Amino acid sequence: MNYSIYIFPLLSVVIGYLIASFIQPKNKKNLKLLLAFSGAFLLSLTVMHLLPEVYAAEALLHEGHNHEGHSHGTSIIGLFIMIGIVFQIILEYFSKGAEHGHVHGHDKMNTIPWLLFFSLCLHALLEGMPISQHNELAYGIAIHHFPIAIILTLFFINAELNRKAILFFMLVFAFMTPLGTYISSNLNFLTEYYTQISGIVIGILFHISSTIIFESSEGHKFNLAKLIAIVLGITLAVFM
Repeated sequence: MNYSIYIFPLLSVVIGYLIASFIQPKNKKNLKLLLAFSGAFLLSLTVMHLLPEVYAAEALLHEGHNHEGHSHGTSIIGLFIMIGIVFQIILEYFSKGAEHGHVHGHDKMNTIPWLLFFSLCLHALLEGMPISQHNELAYGIAIHHFPIAIILTLFFINAELNRKAILFFMLVFAFMTPLGTYISSNLNFLTEYYTQISGIVIGILFHISSTIIFESSEGHKFNLAKLIAIVLGITLAVFM
């Protein structure tokens, strides 16, 4: 068993939490560049690895049923991808865009923001499901979650949320992606509908990664540093 696909997404959140808790980085520009890199890397992995293989798997599945199986299969996958995009938009209504580092405000919190908690955990759980068949995605999700963990932890600290509540939130969030990977490969029901689930996750990743790329600089303007970060993210994905 390849334990790294569970360890990397878990550690990325834990390390991000520890950095935010003890170092509390102030340079938002570096975090935004890291977000741009992670968005480009994740989008490239999705386009170059997950998307073609899901379409190929669906085409093979329908090949023996009828001569029109290929076109029917691809249209169904396209539908699930669009469902994933819409579902992510719905999740972001409750999470306020925390999945791509879009959290604002410093109002004091007396308790865990449960809507944010559940929507973010569901997002992370779904992201982990294709990893069992596409191990390279574990690294993409890990790189994606690292700056998110830093930004979320800093947000909660500034909002004066109880430190134990922050630790609980971040630990549960850290375990969600490995949990998604585990159940997708061990529950027969999920294994049977793996292709459809992957289509939904592709839609989620499309929306998240593209939003990260366009939101990671002020005023949505591209600059040289951001462009370099994006190109590096794409280049790394090519060699995965």
